[in-house]
Amino acid sequence: MPEPGSKKYDVRRARLRKEAEDSGVPDQHADAEANRELQQDPEWRTSGPRTERGLGPKGERGERPDQQHGSD
Repeated sequence: MPEPGSKKYDVRRARLRKEAEDSGVPDQHADAEANRELQQDPEWRTSGPRTERGLGPKGERGERPDQQHGSD
């Protein structure tokens, strides 16, 4: 899945922006409209950190729901 900031995402956003401009959307709003359209499509939405390191410093992380410790 392409992530925001990746080349594939940026190419798609540029195409959507061009389509918006061609359909009469002002330049100032075309980029925002392209981003909004990409973020609504689950295929182009960010999936979050892929590794434990991507979650940030260990001391600053909250517990993830799948790793909670409880007394069962």
